[in-house]
Amino acid sequence: MELSGFAKAQFLSVNMAFGFAVTAGAYVCAGVSGAHLNPAVSLSMFLLQKMSGRLMLVYWLAQFLGCFVGASLVFALYFDALHVYGGGNWTVYGPQATAGIFASYPSEHLSVINGLSDQVIATAALMICILAIIDEDNNAAPRGLQPFIIGLIVLLVGLSMGFNCGYPINPARDLAPRIFTGIAGWGLEVFRAGDNWWWVPVLGPMIGGVIGTFIYEMLVGIHHSVEQKNEEDGEEHHPPEYELVQSMA
Repeated sequence: MELSGFAKAQFLSVNMAFGFAVTAGAYVCAGVSGAHLNPAVSLSMFLLQKMSGRLMLVYWLAQFLGCFVGASLVFALYFDALHVYGGGNWTVYGPQATAGIFASYPSEHLSVINGLSDQVIATAALMICILAIIDEDNNAAPRGLQPFIIGLIVLLVGLSMGFNCGYPINPARDLAPRIFTGIAGWGLEVFRAGDNWWWVPVLGPMIGGVIGTFIYEMLVGIHHSVEQKNEEDGEEHHPPEYELVQSMA
């Protein structure tokens, strides 16, 4: 988008590409790892005791390495375009800046605190939706459709929350490419830019993922636990709406 001067792509098409890229990645590895593409999601699965701490660390490493390799491939694929667009200069800010192609940087209006809250809210919303989609006790989406629907959710997050900083919502996909650009020629400015912005899209999504998991479990998951307990006790269970109607009858 940037390299073409916004002639080849617009905000909607870029977000669609990102959302469907998540869908494609999820379809490729869903049967092997459960499509753990995001460290924040892996952390949430660990907190829900759906994976061990050791496996979570292995996934984190794989996610980081995958994003680093992905950034290097993008660099190689568009090297000539990057060189022509930037005149051979790799810059983070300015009219010919290209670092934002690889990692997130805050808009001029965005403070670090607001950026952190942006990432917490966006990732919490993402995590709530993911848990709802995969929860077999909550009208889960068919397994074959889950990656597609998750891609649509990522698209929704991007369209509604991408204005401030491009919705990183994934520590690996932001930190690994940022390190790559620092090595490839953009220098340490990739970490100093935006009042040392680099840690916000790393910590924010991790906090947001935990908060989203807590919210889902407290508002939805807890009802499944009540149902299971009543079934174990041999009691007939009715949803809260039924009990309310009975009390009004």
